[in-house]
Amino acid sequence: MSKLRLLLADDHSVLRTGLKMLLSSQPDFEVIGEATTGTEAVALTLKLRPDVVVMDIGLPEMSGLEAIRHIKRELPDMKVLVLTAHANEEYLFQVLQAGGSGYLLKKAADSELIEAIHTIQRGQVFLYPEVAQLLVKDYLQRVREGSATERDRFSLLTEREREVLRLVAEGHTAQAIAEKLILSPKTVEAHRAHIMD
Repeated sequence: MSKLRLLLADDHSVLRTGLKMLLSSQPDFEVIGEATTGTEAVALTLKLRPDVVVMDIGLPEMSGLEAIRHIKRELPDMKVLVLTAHANEEYLFQVLQAGGSGYLLKKAADSELIEAIHTIQRGQVFLYPEVAQLLVKDYLQRVREGSATERDRFSLLTEREREVLRLVAEGHTAQAIAEKLILSPKTVEAHRAHIMD
């Protein structure tokens, strides 16, 4: 099995070094490059063509958001995981609109970072539970306020998808939801992806 090729983009050297050590210790990951600015992240992504870019939002020269836009314009299928300290719904929406594949907080456990990389490599969106909770609460608020479009979309969800939505809103991880509903984590991720569509 070939290794997943990763590019790390963060302007904090200590964090980048720690990420590289953690990810390189995984048998199925290979860190092929490191960037310290948004401009460098774009250039290295275009040159090295990693499988996944792990990027901070707050990069110098060019923000992580702008870097994602540049990368996705040139490489629409490139997968970008945002690793940030910001549990902020506005940043989350901006990342998703820019084409980001996942949003993970820097306070996440090592295992959550590894899970996030695997999830987005499979073509699914990964949202850190605390951040997913913000997104779901915003969505449910719009449904309650009477937006017809949102109500119509909510009514199209299956009973199982509504159950998954409720558990995400409560802050459960995909693994915890899978165990609670007696489903595989992949099925839970598929439900989450359909809900987000």
